[in-house]
Amino acid sequence: MDETNVEQVTLALLDAANDKDPEVQEQVRKSMLTLGKQQPDRVLAMCQDYLLKHPKLVVSHRVVILRTIELIVGCRVEAIGSPRIKNIISLASDEMTRSKEVIPDWQQAASNILVAVGNRHINDIMEEILGKFQPGVLPHIYVVQTLASLSDSNVYGMVPFLNAILGTMLPMLSMAKQDSMKWVFASALCHFSDSILDYLANLDKAPDPTVRKDTFSSEIYAAYEILFNNWLQSRESKLRLTVAEAVGSMCHLMASDKLEDQIPKLIPTILSLYKKNTEHYVISKSLCQVLDASVNMGSRVLETQLDSLLLVLHQQVCAPVDYSYPHTVKNHNEVLRCFSLLANSFPDRLVVFVLQKLENSNERSRMGSLAVLRHLINSATSTMENKKLLILASIRQPMADHSNKVKKRVIQVISAMAHHGYLELEGGELLVQFIVQHCALPDTYQQGQRPIDPEEVTNESLRTMCDSTLHLLTTTVGRLADVLWPKLLYYLTLPQYSNATTPLCKNLMVLGSKKKANQDPSFNIDFTQEVNLPSPQTLMIRLLVNTAFPFNSREHGPPSLSLLQVLSVNIHPNTGVVWEEEIPPLLSILEESTPGTLDKKQWEEKLLKLLSKTLSTINDDKWVCQLTAEATKYLSTYNNAVEEKSFLYRCIGVTLQQCFNKDLVKKQLQEILLTARHNDPVEREGVAMGVGLCAHSHLEGTLAKLDEFGKSDAFKKSPSIFNLLKERNDVEVEKVKSTLILCYGQVALNAPPEKILNRIDQDILGCISKHFNTKVLGIKVETKDLTMKLSLIQSVGLVARAISECVKKQGYIFSRKQELITVMLDFIKAEPADSLRTPVRHLVMSTCANLIPLDPVLSENETFDLLKVCVNSVFSLPPDTHTPEKTKEEEILDPKQRKTLYKDTLAALQELLQSVLAKDPTPDGLQTVFKHIESWLSSAQDHERERAITATAHILSTYLDNLTVKNMVSFHNLGALLGRLSPRCSDPNLTIRTTAIDSIYSLLYIQLRYEGFSLDYKDEGVDGLLLLKDRLENPDHSVLYKTCSDLTKVMSKRLPQQQLTTLVFMLFEGLVDSQTNCCRASSVILNTLLKNRGAGLQEMVPEMVEVLHARLQSITEDQVRVAVGQTVLILASQHLQTVINTLVNQPLPYDSWTSEMWMALGADPIVANQIIEMVMEKLAIMAPYVDKKESIIRGGTIKVATNHPLAMTCGLKELLLNGQSQEPAISLFPQLFSCLTVRLGASVGLSAPKDNTKHTASVHVAGVAADALRILLARAQADEVLKRLDEDNAWDAMREPNTHITGVTLLARAMAKHAGPRLPAIVECLCPSLNNIYESQRITVTAFFSELLNHHVVTELMLIDVLMNNMMERISDLCCTVRMLAVRGLGNIAVGSPEKVNKYAKELLAAMSSGMEEKDDPGKLITLEAMSGLSKVLLYLDKKNVHLLVVYIFMKIKPFLESENDEIRCASIYLMGNLSKFGSGEPVFKDQIHNVLVSLLLHLVDPNPQVVKACKYAMRVCAPVVGSEQITGMFQNHLHDDKSLHYGEFINDLTKYLIQDFPGMLNFYHISVIQFFKSNWPEVRAGAAMFIGFLLGNLSEEHFSHLNMGTITKGLVMLLQDPDPVVRVKAAEAMGHFQ
Repeated sequence: MDETNVEQVTLALLDAANDKDPEVQEQVRKSMLTLGKQQPDRVLAMCQDYLLKHPKLVVSHRVVILRTIELIVGCRVEAIGSPRIKNIISLASDEMTRSKEVIPDWQQAASNILVAVGNRHINDIMEEILGKFQPGVLPHIYVVQTLASLSDSNVYGMVPFLNAILGTMLPMLSMAKQDSMKWVFASALCHFSDSILDYLANLDKAPDPTVRKDTFSSEIYAAYEILFNNWLQSRESKLRLTVAEAVGSMCHLMASDKLEDQIPKLIPTILSLYKKNTEHYVISKSLCQVLDASVNMGSRVLETQLDSLLLVLHQQVCAPVDYSYPHTVKNHNEVLRCFSLLANSFPDRLVVFVLQKLENSNERSRMGSLAVLRHLINSATSTMENKKLLILASIRQPMADHSNKVKKRVIQVISAMAHHGYLELEGGELLVQFIVQHCALPDTYQQGQRPIDPEEVTNESLRTMCDSTLHLLTTTVGRLADVLWPKLLYYLTLPQYSNATTPLCKNLMVLGSKKKANQDPSFNIDFTQEVNLPSPQTLMIRLLVNTAFPFNSREHGPPSLSLLQVLSVNIHPNTGVVWEEEIPPLLSILEESTPGTLDKKQWEEKLLKLLSKTLSTINDDKWVCQLTAEATKYLSTYNNAVEEKSFLYRCIGVTLQQCFNKDLVKKQLQEILLTARHNDPVEREGVAMGVGLCAHSHLEGTLAKLDEFGKSDAFKKSPSIFNLLKERNDVEVEKVKSTLILCYGQVALNAPPEKILNRIDQDILGCISKHFNTKVLGIKVETKDLTMKLSLIQSVGLVARAISECVKKQGYIFSRKQELITVMLDFIKAEPADSLRTPVRHLVMSTCANLIPLDPVLSENETFDLLKVCVNSVFSLPPDTHTPEKTKEEEILDPKQRKTLYKDTLAALQELLQSVLAKDPTPDGLQTVFKHIESWLSSAQDHERERAITATAHILSTYLDNLTVKNMVSFHNLGALLGRLSPRCSDPNLTIRTTAIDSIYSLLYIQLRYEGFSLDYKDEGVDGLLLLKDRLENPDHSVLYKTCSDLTKVMSKRLPQQQLTTLVFMLFEGLVDSQTNCCRASSVILNTLLKNRGAGLQEMVPEMVEVLHARLQSITEDQVRVAVGQTVLILASQHLQTVINTLVNQPLPYDSWTSEMWMALGADPIVANQIIEMVMEKLAIMAPYVDKKESIIRGGTIKVATNHPLAMTCGLKELLLNGQSQEPAISLFPQLFSCLTVRLGASVGLSAPKDNTKHTASVHVAGVAADALRILLARAQADEVLKRLDEDNAWDAMREPNTHITGVTLLARAMAKHAGPRLPAIVECLCPSLNNIYESQRITVTAFFSELLNHHVVTELMLIDVLMNNMMERISDLCCTVRMLAVRGLGNIAVGSPEKVNKYAKELLAAMSSGMEEKDDPGKLITLEAMSGLSKVLLYLDKKNVHLLVVYIFMKIKPFLESENDEIRCASIYLMGNLSKFGSGEPVFKDQIHNVLVSLLLHLVDPNPQVVKACKYAMRVCAPVVGSEQITGMFQNHLHDDKSLHYGEFINDLTKYLIQDFPGMLNFYHISVIQFFKSNWPEVRAGAAMFIGFLLGNLSEEHFSHLNMGTITKGLVMLLQDPDPVVRVKAAEAMGHFQ
């Protein structure tokens, strides 16, 4: 290649090196590097010349070129000749030193070149640099910088020069006045020192192993003196730091005596730098090096500096460490290294210093001291050995610090101490206590909150750390086992450590299990010998109470229970076997439970049983008595945890059962009653349950103690009216009385049944009544205290339960039953109706439920009052999400408490209803209960309906479960109950829906029982109802109504005829239910019922139709109206002879009633047939629209649809919606399809007529016709047609003017594919419309016919001639769109019936040729269709028909290849491809292909993907004509539509074959490509640049004569200035291929 071209290209690249686009810059750099690698000398010479010729080039541009030089040198330094190397060295040296001012980017780039060259040519470099490093003259900064960099990159090459360099440098140091100069010298000295140390450390690999440290000592010391004495005091911090760093490195090279002399000055100076600089890492690193050098040589004067050193280092170690700034971390580590170095030489002084600093209460100071202490304990083990006790004593002070950050450091120190044997020493137990104390920390933040300060050490993180530390001590420090076992037990029973229970138990389990497995004697604990340990009884109680609340205190239940099992023989020798058996199953329950799933009551019962069984097994009265006494004493520790305390009372009750010392029992009962906090409701209940459990074994003693306590001083607070009016003392008398009242109830419940009945009236109820009612001046005053009320209600309920248990064995008339029920109801009546704040309702109803079964039986009125009060009181409550307003006396309940209270209250009501029903389990008894509920079932409020249906389901289920039919009884309320319940199966509320099904299921089984079926009889239909529940979960209306329909079929089958009328009229009421869904359900159930059973209601039909007809117009809900319309049709299908004219004259759009009537007309095929024929006749002769003036002002006209045809189309649409219209729709399908298609064409773009009464404009005229056509296809069972049209969104397309043709095309396609046999009749019906005066109708029919020609079915049906003749006629239509569609249709024959193409060859070629020359073609649509059509036709035309026209057509289409219209470009390329088969073997055609080959290749990167696809196709089919096997193979293998093409690789390979197979055409090709340098598309311009690049890259020397390199070079240089960066990148890349 001509050298001038390479130079031109290189020059252009050099010009473009500073392009504003970074990608272009990068590609320029790559191309320069490529050229440089191929011809390093030449390119480097050009770079050098460029820089020399452009001395004023902007710095950024120079920098890019210098960096390129550096890269080339770096890659090819060995291939560059010595003269060029020297030139480069000279250039770089000159560039680096040209400006006296420091310009870092420029001078650094030049310096980097010298360093890159210096890795191989160090001597040449040193010769150049030392020439600029002359004695007595200050060198350029970057000369020194380069020497420093060289000493880093080429240690072995540079160290031999360093002595001489240092010799020259030393005098310069005193000449340096500017800080920048001093900085670079200091930096260089630092690098030199590091290089020398590196060299000396690797002498075995060094070229001169004789080099010694003292070789450099004197020069280094001389330099040190200047740096230390003069420069280190600079005001410039950057300089000070660099000097400090250099001094640190230089110390190791100084003679020992010199260093010893300098230490007293050097260390204070370095320490003083901390105050002057914010960046401390470099200072600490330097100090560390100085100390290292000093310690290594055994300095004696270092000790004199110790005090100041320690003070400053301590300040540094206290500085906060920020892990987002690595320098602070590095500084901290260097400071700790300094402490380690000092610890080796001065351990005593260092430890004393650190421990003294621990006494300072400042947070940061303590944290720093603790960090040092930990570091020393871990790193200086031997020197710390004799200081352990001192450290142990000193650590106590920081342990008392309140800061969590300090505590965190203390824990880290304790962990280190533990691993080094400190904790076994005296005082070590305090460290263990400290860790346990912090395992018990409470949370700092509520769940979900986060600390604001990221550095904050939260209680949670500190606690987690202590948990881990304790676990580590237990598992990894073996010698601590005897320190921790059994001493950790001490913390288990103290309340302040409760949050540490989980880690304590887990670690004790590990220790205990290990000792037990190893049969270690120390496993057995002697509680009398061990100081401070809790007793076995206290331990057992504590662990048992923990287990009762397993998810509290960080889930302490499982570990507490597991520890209890491990400790077993230590608690009592007899517990081992029983606990081995009982505890594992309990642990399994906990493993499978969550706070939400564990049944708390059941769980506590299991634990009480475990306790009882344990005490029986222990069988030691003295031990049990001690347990009772200690448990009672232990109660006070739970004053802040009332739930736990309540459970402990029950544990005491169980223990007292097993206690045979009656005096002790009384004493403990007295203590419990005296010390209890009666103010707390949970504690009151706990006390009562404990006392009740005790009564099981000690009834007499317990009653005596309660009576005695009731008369004691505790009740002498209120003997007079004056004390009643005064303020009460803390423990109010009412609260104590409440406890006693509850105690009596629990005693009744727990006492042995055989002993309690004769004590109920006098000893139990008498005492309760005495405490509840107070006499003041002889008058009985009923208390208003809520607590006492609640206690009374609960106690009465407990008494009732006790009696119920007793009467199973003996009869008993409870004379006070009605009196107590009246009192209970009064309590409910006194409750506010609009809120639920107290458990009064819940407790009263539970109590009444327990009282009802007792004799005597309640009267009807008493039952009515009871149910009315209770049901209304509960159902009328607001929902549980409602927050009541706060009153003065009462606190608002939190949402969780309120939810629980509601749940309990509703459950109690269910219990009460069940209890009432159990007394009279008959249809009448059921009605007694249901009449209080039924009105609530149709409430407008969701929560009220839900409560009512739940209650109904519950009572029906109960009724069924307890039903015993002794004789045949009529279940007379079945119809009414079904009428009320069945509409609820469609309620908006899911719970109501599913519960309603359950209720109906129960009802129908009740009916079956009454019909005489046995208890085990299963009815398939009724059981099927339960399967419907799954479907009810789907809120979709259609699913719900289908379910209702299925439900009705089951009901209908089981319903007696005499109850049918009741059910129907109940359902009429359901049509106006408060819930729309239930109205709909009522109508569905009604329809299904009438279909199944309507035949039996003849006499009722007139009345029913009258009611329904009125409802049809009054019900607002559409679906209900439709459903009621269906009901009318079911009952009166004979009334379908409706007057069409009346309907046609209804205002548009039709209201729902009119629409339904039209639909109803479709039910009778004969009537439907007559209506359809009449409508078709009218539509054929009536004008579809009229032209009207748009407005008086504008004066334009718009097309407005005429009313009658529109109304008829609307009616036809509604009629066809009726499924029964299928028969007439099929018989008249061709005529109706054609009629609606033409109607659709005529309707597109029409405005709807306006009516004064209604907004008819809301009717979409074409939409109505499209809808009617769609419904017709559905009726005619053209499912595949419909499916295809729906998938293609064809209906939307047909309705709108701009997409109508597309829509009709899709319709024709679907019909041709899926409804072929129907086409002949349709075509026959449509043909007359082609001559219609309405242009829109001609367009629609032509589009339809045009698409039909795309399918072979028309040939099979012998329609081809008719369609082709019609298309040929339309070629001369006045309408441009019709002509375009006709051309399209003619082209489509090639796809649909290729075998017919040659028959019509002459006509087709003529039509297509004239189409390509069409003048009246504004959007070039006809041209496009002509080219596309010709493409298709050519595939099947015989050669004889086309042979003479090939070149003519080729010439016609060539201009379109570069058309700016994407579609035309695409069509012309396809057409060219299709012409190829007619030109094979013709030299003239081959020439034509080569003429356009470049265009096709470049359009492979066309911005339009369809054009790319067309190019791939054209090149594949033209491949054989090209005349090269390799190119043919490439085109056919790589150019597939579904494969992505790597364009660069493809063009690269292609150019190789072009060079190989067509060397003579290279000139033509490259000229063709260059023409595309000016293409409109940047992608094509970029492709052209790539083409040329690869052509050049693959061209051998002998072929270069074929190319005009000057033109190429000029073109690429031009492209390198293209506005598009992509083009510039590719131009630069192409230039990289120049050789």
